[in-house]
Amino acid sequence: MRKLLLLLFVLNSGFAAFSQPMGKVLEQRQVKSNILGRNVRYVVYLPPDYEISQRNYPVVYLLHGYTDDETGWLQFGEINRYADKAIADGIIPPMIIVMPNGDSSWYVNAYDGKESYEDFFIKEFMPSIEKTYRIKAEKKYRGVAGLSMGGYGTLMYSLKYPELFVAAAPLSAAVYDDDALVSTPDQRYEAIFGQLYGRGLKGKDRLNKSWYDNSPLKIIANKPADELKKVRYWIDCGDDDFLTKGNSLLHIALMEKGVPHEYRVRDGAHNWTYWRTGITNALQFIGDSFHQR
Repeated sequence: MRKLLLLLFVLNSGFAAFSQPMGKVLEQRQVKSNILGRNVRYVVYLPPDYEISQRNYPVVYLLHGYTDDETGWLQFGEINRYADKAIADGIIPPMIIVMPNGDSSWYVNAYDGKESYEDFFIKEFMPSIEKTYRIKAEKKYRGVAGLSMGGYGTLMYSLKYPELFVAAAPLSAAVYDDDALVSTPDQRYEAIFGQLYGRGLKGKDRLNKSWYDNSPLKIIANKPADELKKVRYWIDCGDDDFLTKGNSLLHIALMEKGVPHEYRVRDGAHNWTYWRTGITNALQFIGDSFHQR
């Protein structure tokens, strides 16, 4: 009898695991951009009850890192699996998660106007997405998150457009201070940053208007605290990450302005193991921000 009960328990547990509601992932979607002069691909995650309900959902824009594309969070981050489980467990509310292809744009406008990704994202991409899917197109139901370059993009959008986002969760964000940019080897600067802030610049010549207009630390220093407090921030970076210093400076900058935020330093480096183990907490923080207080 005891063996039979044990067998039934195991079978029921297995059926429960397999019966967990699953969201739907749509790949190879595109938004036509007049600003960029091309189509931009994206992946969207729809929560399990999307196709059987008539309700509108909150949204999180989830940004990938440098050299990745719109499939990064799906392929390596397994975002659909983590979102399914978190929704089933009641950790996060059902939400739509949108992952655009940012190429190597850093999600901002280039100094020479050749790549105005920021304008595209704010003026074309978000409006198009929020007309295509049943999304609550309001600040209080809209969050942004991302890793590395995507963490930087998360900061840029939330700092520049606090009227659009209720919460932001940059993971291992690519935050650099002035000294880090000045001391970047010429070849690395040209390959990664030249397209953004100016080609062929060396030393302190790099600290120009384009740099300061897109420096999270400079923006925080110049913005009034009341403006910064309009967005809730979740900052997470590993103790072995090469970006630890920049994220620590970000934490200090917000702390000195009296801006409430959550700051986490966990054991880990700049890799997918770290981001996979952090994304549920980040989404939970954003999800909590969708609730009335």
